[in-house]
Amino acid sequence: MARSKLSSAPSALDMIEKLIAFDTTSYKTNLRLIEYISDVLSGLGVDIRLTWDEQRQKANLFATIGPADRPGIVLSGHTDVVPVEGQDWTSPPFTLTRRGDALFGRGTADMKSFIAICVALAPEFVARPLRMPIHFAFSYDEEVGCIGVRRLIEDLGALEVMPRLCLVGEPTEMKAVIGHKGKKSIRCRVEGHECHSALNDQGVNAVEIAAELVSRLRGLQRRIREQGPFDSGYQPPYTTLHTGTIQGGTALNIVPKSCTFEFEIRNLPDHDPDPLMAEMRGWAQDLMPEMLAVSSDAGILLDEHNSTPGLSMDQNDEAVRLVCALSGDNDISKAAFTTEAGLFQKAGIPAVVCGPGSIAQAHKPDEFITLEQVGRCEDFLRRLLDHMTER
Repeated sequence: MARSKLSSAPSALDMIEKLIAFDTTSYKTNLRLIEYISDVLSGLGVDIRLTWDEQRQKANLFATIGPADRPGIVLSGHTDVVPVEGQDWTSPPFTLTRRGDALFGRGTADMKSFIAICVALAPEFVARPLRMPIHFAFSYDEEVGCIGVRRLIEDLGALEVMPRLCLVGEPTEMKAVIGHKGKKSIRCRVEGHECHSALNDQGVNAVEIAAELVSRLRGLQRRIREQGPFDSGYQPPYTTLHTGTIQGGTALNIVPKSCTFEFEIRNLPDHDPDPLMAEMRGWAQDLMPEMLAVSSDAGILLDEHNSTPGLSMDQNDEAVRLVCALSGDNDISKAAFTTEAGLFQKAGIPAVVCGPGSIAQAHKPDEFITLEQVGRCEDFLRRLLDHMTER
């Protein structure tokens, strides 16, 4: 890593460099990174628990420093990153590159730098007489639906006491985010009836049925955009619907038998998305008689393959006040993106999103984080350490 001179360089730079070097793109294993962190923490005498996916190719890590019989604070981050294929990087994405006061590499902002700072400061946490435990919760497959952390949270039932607060270190420029939207991911498969296009009255055109459903989704979005509900803390200030992919048909002169499209709902945390799904299912039922009149094999299947709750914390909650005090910034906000914080809150653990870097850099080529943000996060965690130390 090429380095320029700094009068006071953040102490986590070496750890950031090591973690960036692990290619933990979501469709790959994260075990080498988890094993490395496990070795570092085990060498400090830290208690570690792992939870695995079905194939034991990915793992969550949960580590505890300090007295386990008291409610403590969770520092949470995901170890996976989004793909780099097809992106125009000017430096190797899995080699940390420093240019001026910025660190470039996949995961620098989202969100290996936060994890690296936690691990780099672990010796300082171990060395202090903590009056409550600090927990590290590092998950897999956040980028594809907050999948791994669900098993980690289930495993928290084995703790003597549940944590009092979870800090999710997604990039917020070290400002407290107290709310974010939820997300549902839905796959719709339309089964029609194939025939020659010259005899289309004898077929059920799956592409056209799918297109009608997509059009109705667009109309639903228009209605929500105009009628709400609204929350001015979000941008946009309403629940959004979006069709992302669609595939169907085989040839122009064949009435298509099958068509599949995927859509998502990103809902305000106080806007229940289930009635929206019920409305969608109603549309499907309305279309079925016409389809079945032609073919008994026709149908519409809606598969909700992922659902992550939103986050909604009161600005006067103890957890929010603590994060604001430690950050030295009372400026709170809400985010349109979804994080694991909503799942922690749903499990009964108050959660706040606050971490180094900017979400504007996430998922892009030449993703980066500034040294200033790394330093601010280190200062934040050291103030947290002071707060947690026996007086």
